[in-house]
Amino acid sequence: MYIEERKDLFRKRGTRSNPFRVLVLLLLIVGFVAVLRAYGQGEIWPPFLPTPTPTRTVNSFLIEGQTHYQAGNLDAAMTAFRRAAELEPNNVEILVELARIQVYSSASLTTDAQKTQRLTEAQATIEAAKAINPDNSMVQAISSFVYGWSSDSIIFPNTWEANQGIAETSALRAIQLDQRNPLAYTFYTETLIDQYKLPQAVLNMETAVQLGPQEMDVWRVQGLLNEYLAEYNLSIESYVKAIEINPNLTFLYIRLGHMYRHLNFWDEALESYAKAANLNRQLGIEDPIPYIAIANTYLRMPEASPMVAARNAYRALEMSPYNPDTYGQVGFVYYKARNYEGAIWALRCAVQGCTDAVSCEAREVCGDPNHEQIQIEALPLTVNTEHYYYTYGSVLAGLNRPGVELPEENFDYCVEARKVFQLLRDKFPDHENTMGIVAAGEAICSGSN
Repeated sequence: MYIEERKDLFRKRGTRSNPFRVLVLLLLIVGFVAVLRAYGQGEIWPPFLPTPTPTRTVNSFLIEGQTHYQAGNLDAAMTAFRRAAELEPNNVEILVELARIQVYSSASLTTDAQKTQRLTEAQATIEAAKAINPDNSMVQAISSFVYGWSSDSIIFPNTWEANQGIAETSALRAIQLDQRNPLAYTFYTETLIDQYKLPQAVLNMETAVQLGPQEMDVWRVQGLLNEYLAEYNLSIESYVKAIEINPNLTFLYIRLGHMYRHLNFWDEALESYAKAANLNRQLGIEDPIPYIAIANTYLRMPEASPMVAARNAYRALEMSPYNPDTYGQVGFVYYKARNYEGAIWALRCAVQGCTDAVSCEAREVCGDPNHEQIQIEALPLTVNTEHYYYTYGSVLAGLNRPGVELPEENFDYCVEARKVFQLLRDKFPDHENTMGIVAAGEAICSGSN
């Protein structure tokens, strides 16, 4: 029996959906939603319109600057804080941090000219902050810090006394504005140390420690004060505490290493200098200071290692081949290591300046036809460079003997030595130690003629 197929009574029968068509439709919808979202977030831009340049906020630069500072990369930190200051030039907190870091960074510079420039920049920064808000205790405290470090008579021969006065006045003003500001007492202590007012410095430092034991500068200045009081073990303890607060500032490790070396703790000193060198290497910073410190330590040890010292000195020169002070330090290390032939080239660049023909000898690259051409300007004769001059003169006088090869044609060791000795006589006639070295060198040349 035939039974008729049941038909839908209330709707028309349509064709079934094509699954592939549905899939394509879904993909188009998802893509459209993704485009709308990307457009809303600024990830894409309509065609034929210029792509906008993202604008960074002040906070992003401040975070970047603090991150670099905590990592010990002071150059990068300064760059970030400068950018932040450009966006908010009236923000004294930014200017205070920038000035503070500028001062810290001067500790890793080797020449007087570099230090003068960096500290002058710090002065300009803090003066801008003082012009905006002179009644801010932290502004005045950092002003004391900046001008206290600018009270070096060698770096600022014409203004150091005025700078010292500003440092003291600023510190007292900072204390007056906020008697709970630990950095005000700390930097006031630093100015008192510079004036050798040690009993008063001790009293102020006690207050600073009570108010701000969490501040790195409190322990840094406590360490400095202990140095002046010849309490070297306590100085070490203070520098260690400063490093615990900020473990990535290389100049703290250098100060700690100097204290260890002063007490003949050779291994500890070398470890401290090595930490500074490793920090610089991790940050990609070419700083010769730790290597020079390592070299001098190896020379002072009871079982001196001149070869190790020379290798570290040469490493310093590789890192800083444009800096005349590095040549002076390397030449001094070579002299102590009794490598007089090597010392004469490096010291000559530092004292007299040199062409590439001489600097390549100091760098030991003259045989390489592709070596970098480097000329060096002479360092001016100051208290900080005095030892380069008399060491160079002594090397010249000592090498004036038969059988010693001349550095160049028509070169006369003693003629050159006498020129250097005369400069020292004219500049430092009252420096007994220097005059003794000069007299000994002149006697050698007189006896050989």
